[in-house]
Amino acid sequence: MSAVLEVEGLVKHFPIAGQRAVVQAVNGVGFSVARGETLALVGESGSGKTTVGRCVLGLIPRTQGAVRFHGAMIDKRHNIRSRDLRGKLQLVFQEPAESLDPRMRIGETIGEPLRQLDMAQVDRVKRVREVARRVGLSEASLEQFPAELSAGQQQRVGIARAIVTSPELIVLDEPTSALDPTARAEIIDLLIRLQKELDTAYLFISHDLSTVRYVSHRVAVMYLGMIVEQGSAAEIFSHPRHPYSIGLLSSVLLPNPKLKREVRVDLKGEIPSPIDLPNGCYLAGRCPFVDEQCRAAMPPADQVGDGHFVHCYHHRKALSGQVALDYFDDFQAKAEQVLGAGRR
Repeated sequence: MSAVLEVEGLVKHFPIAGQRAVVQAVNGVGFSVARGETLALVGESGSGKTTVGRCVLGLIPRTQGAVRFHGAMIDKRHNIRSRDLRGKLQLVFQEPAESLDPRMRIGETIGEPLRQLDMAQVDRVKRVREVARRVGLSEASLEQFPAELSAGQQQRVGIARAIVTSPELIVLDEPTSALDPTARAEIIDLLIRLQKELDTAYLFISHDLSTVRYVSHRVAVMYLGMIVEQGSAAEIFSHPRHPYSIGLLSSVLLPNPKLKREVRVDLKGEIPSPIDLPNGCYLAGRCPFVDEQCRAAMPPADQVGDGHFVHCYHHRKALSGQVALDYFDDFQAKAEQVLGAGRR
């Protein structure tokens, strides 16, 4: 599959007022997303995943690196509102209520991107009604204001606004984190169905690994501004290689309290400051496998499978030492059982 989006060597540093130091939010991130594919960026808060999404869309300028859309370089000065990209790249926000203008009716909100594309009003009205039906909104709701809708309905409005221009890439920034479990499941199912119908590429940003396992084709694990492991969702969830990936999976709470874990991997210590990053591997101060090599130099990318890359000198030790493979296989089976059948 040809890539819709390609990111190479992406760097984003934020200057600190009155100081020479900078916040090193993103350091050399690279990935691609194909048409009809979901790539999930996962990691703890502060890992840089939201910053990556905003750099991709041009909502904030990148410090270094290349972002290509269908092979064409996106200039650093371009943003989501630039004329040549208008409508092709869209964003769904984390907080649906905060992303909607409380003074605008729902129909106006959904149709606003079409107005920016200079579409005639009669055509906008027709398209808005069509998209509203597609995301499960009633025609009556188009005359309502955001405060009159539930959080789940508000997120449907956000999704409708994103797909109304038939985009080729949608960045979804924690799109279900503000929803209750029922609304979350409904929105996940809606996103999966829409992707199948529209063949849209998704960049799915989340810390919710249960949701990521359900919706993603590939996963990129971020820690302190860099991708430490990247591969298919099946590989990352059943055979994680990086100690940080293993630690993240070990910390996932199972929905069913009767499902018990036999293995748990805890990452010790504190997360280093992005203002003063350590030499070598950023995880060295928290990793049980650390040695002098880890502290001396950042591990290069090592290919451990088809499309599966990991930045770790000791990924074989991490895989076969403290963590049992059958545990992760068992966890995957249990997660599928809890989430239910029907995943792609």
